[in-house]
Amino acid sequence: MSRFLFILLLTACQLTAHGQLTISGKVMDKKSVLAGVSIVLVDTYDGATSDSSGHFSFTTTEKGDIKISATAIGYKPFVQDIPLGTENIQLDILLKEEITELKAVVISAGSFEASDSKRGTVLNSIDIATTASANADVTAALKTLPGAQQVGESEGLFVRGGTAGETKTFIDGTLVNNFFFSSVPNVSQRGRFSPFIFKGTVFSAGGYSALYGQALSSAVILESIDLPEQSSGALGISVIGASAGFQHLAKDKKSSWGINYGYTNLWLAFKAIKQKQTFFKDPEYHSADANFRIKTSATGIIKYYGYLSANKLGFRTPSIDTPGYKDVFTLSNLNIYHNLSYKEIIGGWKMNAGFSFTNNRDKIEGALENENEQKVSLANLETKNFQLDSKGLYANAKLVLEKKLAGLSAFRFGTEYNFSSENPDYTLFTGEKIAGEIKQNLVAAFAETDIYLTNNLAAKLGVRSEHSSLISKLNWAPRISLAYKLGEQSQASLAYGIFYQSPESRYLPAISDLEFTKATHYIAQYQKMGNSRTFRTEIFYKKYDHLLKTTVKDNREIVSSNNGNGDAKGIEVFWRDRKSIKGVDYWFSYSYLDTKRDFLNYPYALQPSFAANHTASLVIKKFVSKFKSMFNASYTYSTGRPYYNIRYDDAADKFAIYDQGKTIDYNSLSLSINYLPNIFEKGAARNTVFVFSITNVFGSNQVFGYQYSFDGHRKEAIVPPSKRFIFLGAFISLGVDRTQDIINSNL
Repeated sequence: MSRFLFILLLTACQLTAHGQLTISGKVMDKKSVLAGVSIVLVDTYDGATSDSSGHFSFTTTEKGDIKISATAIGYKPFVQDIPLGTENIQLDILLKEEITELKAVVISAGSFEASDSKRGTVLNSIDIATTASANADVTAALKTLPGAQQVGESEGLFVRGGTAGETKTFIDGTLVNNFFFSSVPNVSQRGRFSPFIFKGTVFSAGGYSALYGQALSSAVILESIDLPEQSSGALGISVIGASAGFQHLAKDKKSSWGINYGYTNLWLAFKAIKQKQTFFKDPEYHSADANFRIKTSATGIIKYYGYLSANKLGFRTPSIDTPGYKDVFTLSNLNIYHNLSYKEIIGGWKMNAGFSFTNNRDKIEGALENENEQKVSLANLETKNFQLDSKGLYANAKLVLEKKLAGLSAFRFGTEYNFSSENPDYTLFTGEKIAGEIKQNLVAAFAETDIYLTNNLAAKLGVRSEHSSLISKLNWAPRISLAYKLGEQSQASLAYGIFYQSPESRYLPAISDLEFTKATHYIAQYQKMGNSRTFRTEIFYKKYDHLLKTTVKDNREIVSSNNGNGDAKGIEVFWRDRKSIKGVDYWFSYSYLDTKRDFLNYPYALQPSFAANHTASLVIKKFVSKFKSMFNASYTYSTGRPYYNIRYDDAADKFAIYDQGKTIDYNSLSLSINYLPNIFEKGAARNTVFVFSITNVFGSNQVFGYQYSFDGHRKEAIVPPSKRFIFLGAFISLGVDRTQDIINSNL
C-alpha cells in the first residue's frame, strides 16, 4: 500500500509540473526599472513582486485567456489580456506615472499663495496679523514680500515698477473697488478689510491667471472663509477704539450668520504722539459688517459679506506756497460694499458665480487760511479753495465653469461684466459748479486649461478678451505658464502674459481717443519647498506700452495720448525658515528693480518716483510657551527713491525737469508682543490676547519724496505724519479658544 501511494503522488507531481508554465519579465517606467511592483493574474493567487532590478517570475497552472495586472503606488494600474497555453510567457511591463496632487509640480511663477487647502503656503491670516510692521493690514504684510515697494505717502501696492492703480484686489473672484480708505494728501491709507475674514491669499507680482484682468502689474486674490467651527463672540478694546462681534452656527452645521461693529477714534493716539498735521477733526471711523453662509449641498455653498464704513477727518498744514498761511483739508467718506458668491458642482462641472457692488461717496473740501484761520483767496492760489462731492457706483459679476479632465488637468472658461459710474461734482473758488460723469461697461470672456503631462511637467494656457465701452476698444491677451519638477522639493517655472487696463478715471476726460494701456510679462522662477523651509527666486522683465501722456491746455494738465512706454526688470529672492532656529519662524525677502517710464508729464523715460532699486525685509517671530507670549520683529530697508520737480515750460511748449535728486535710504524696525494669559476659568472656550506694537522703533528719518511750491522756489520733504506709532489693545474670544492655533502656527 505504501509503495502504491508513493507512485501515485509521484505521478501527480509529474502531471502538475507538466501543466505549469512560467510568466516572467521586467517592470519599468519611462526612466528606470521599478522594484516592489505587485504583478498578479486577476482573480487568482498566482503572482510575484518585482525585485531591485525590476524583474519578476512566477508559475501558474491556469489556462486560456486571462488578465494580468501590475500595481504600484504613484503609478496608473496596468491591465492586459494574455493567452495561457503550454509555452512560457515573457512580458515586459511599462507603468505610467499617476498624476496626483501630492506629487505633481505646482504652477507658481509670479505668485505667492497662502491657503488652507493649497500647498506652497507662504502667509496666512495669523501671519498677517502678527507681522510687526503690518498692524493687521493685509497690504502692509504683503509689502514684506519681494516685488512690493515701500511707498509711505500713498495707499496701495506698488509692484515691480507699476503704480498703485496697476494692482487690483479680488474677493471671492470679483473685483473690489475702494479696497483702501479714501486718499489723504501725503498719507498712506490702510485696507478696509480684516485679514481674519479670509482663508486664502494669493499675491501675484505678475503672470496671473486669465480669470483676472484690468491689472497691468499685480493681482491680490482673496478668498473668504466658509462655515465657522462653532458659534462664537468677540470683544476688542484698545487705545484707539472698540469692537464687538457675534458669529452663529446652526445646529445642523449647514448655515451660519454673523455681525460685527467697530469704532475707531485717533484722538488719544494723536494727543500722545505728535503729528505733522494739526487736526481740528481727529480721524473717526464707524464700521459694520454682516455675513451669512449656506451649505447648499456636499459640494455647494452660498456666501454673503456686506460692509459699511463712515469716517471723517480734518487738518491744517503750513502752506509751502505762502509762508504764514495754512492749507486745510477735510474728508467725509461713506462706503458700502456687498459680495455674494455661489459655488456648486453641477453635472460634472464646477461652477463659481459671484457678484459685488460698491457705493462710495467722498466729500472733500480744500481751503487756504491765514494765521487767524480765516479762508482767503490769493492770486495764483485761488484753486486751493474748492469743494468736491464725488459719488461712485461699481458692480462686478463673474461666472466661471470648470471641468476636471484626466488626472489633475482641467479646463475652465467664463465671462465677466464690470460696471462703473463716477460723478465728481466740483465747486470752484468762484462758486461755479462743474459736474461730470464717467461711465464704463466692460465685458470680458476668458478660457484657460491646466495640462499635466506628467507629475514633473505641467502647463497653464489661457486667453482673455475684454471690450470697454469707455474707449470702444477690444483686446486679446494670451497667457502661458510652464512648470517642471527638478527634484522631490524643487521646480522651475516660466510665465508669459499680456495684460491690459482701461485708463484710470482720475485722468479723464481726455482730449483725444485713448486705448488700453498694455504690459507684457516674462518671468522665470526657481523654487524649493520643504515642510519647514521655502526658497524661491525669480527674474522678470516687463514691457509697458500705450501708457498715458499728459499736456497742458487752458492752464490745466490733462491726458493727451497713449504715447507713453517703459520697462521694468529685476531679480527677487524669498527665504522662509521654521526649522533652523528652534521655536523661531522668520522670512527674508530681497528685490532688485531696474525700471524707467515715459508717462504722464515725464519729459522722457525716467526712473519713477515710487520705485527704489533695492528693497529688503526681514520678519522674525518667536513664541515662548512658558510665558504664552509671541515676540515679533520686522525690519525693512530700501535705497533712496528719485524725486523730480517737473514743470511745463510755456516758452518751449513742453515739460522740463527743474530739480531732481534722490531721497535718503528707508529704514524701519517694528516690534510687537502678543500675550495670551489664562484669565478665565480653566477649560473655558475663551481666550484673551493683549497686543502691544510700535512701528519705527528707533525713530529713523524717512523721506518719501519732495513737494514743491507753486512758483517752484521752495521744496519740502514728504515725511510720515509721525516718526512712530504705538498700539495697545486687548481682544477677547468667547466660544472658540484660538490659543492653540496661534501657538501651532508659530512653532
